[in-house]
Amino acid sequence: MTYLSTLLCNFVIIIIISTERCLHTPMYFFIRNLSFLEVCYVSVIVPKVLDTITFNGRFISFSTCVCQLFFFFFLSSTECFLFGVMAYDRYLAICHPLHYTTLMENYKCRCLTISSIIGGFITTFPHIILISQLPFCKSNMINHFFCDITPLLQLACADTYLLDLQGFSLAALVILTSLLVTLLSYFHIIATIITLPTQQGRSKAFSTCGTHLLVVSIYYGSIIFMYVRPKVSFAFTLNRVVAVFYTIITPILNPIIYCLRNKEVKESISRRLHLKKYTCKHFLSY
Repeated sequence: MTYLSTLLCNFVIIIIISTERCLHTPMYFFIRNLSFLEVCYVSVIVPKVLDTITFNGRFISFSTCVCQLFFFFFLSSTECFLFGVMAYDRYLAICHPLHYTTLMENYKCRCLTISSIIGGFITTFPHIILISQLPFCKSNMINHFFCDITPLLQLACADTYLLDLQGFSLAALVILTSLLVTLLSYFHIIATIITLPTQQGRSKAFSTCGTHLLVVSIYYGSIIFMYVRPKVSFAFTLNRVVAVFYTIITPILNPIIYCLRNKEVKESISRRLHLKKYTCKHFLSY
């Protein structure tokens, strides 16, 4: 049900943003890309997890496992970069509203999105290729519900120290740089919100930023715990529990937080369902 809800919410967002002209703004352009990423992201993991209900579904070929590993980390890295881009977009819209349309024109939006995709590919593909070349001669039982790096490397017969170090470095580069951009952007946003003249405006803005930061905290907190930490022994049971947060929970939270709480999106959905007539208006903030 969670998987179907995630697909439904994100497809609704993609369709609404694509068809409503009043939502053709940089903010919704990035949200539409995020929704598409979420659809791909959960589809890499969850269908195979559901397949494990059957006995034959518990098996996965090595090539399929490597493909799942690549697409999972490629989409995760791209999403991290996109979170940073979205936070930067909100920073420009709220802190520099008069120059926003010039600073975030359509061409720059596309370039930032393509850069996020390229960054996700560059930080993922070489590392996965090296992992695929390892000899695997130990148990063929993966102690996880998907092909993750750590349980896969545990099955390798060769020394994986350098691959562990490379994986740690790449994860730190992707996660910490995108998180730093996100936090700095929201720091400036909050500093600007404090200066708003009305209490109602401040309360509304803080409420929105708070929910966004909650999703970011859950996502980044779980992946930092999993991939950017010292080489210590944690129970794989705990790892699987933490993995549920960034593979299943945040993909369903993102469309709710970023769009379905948004007045413009709700009005667009109502219009599509012929529940309400309204005139499109453009807003620079959430």
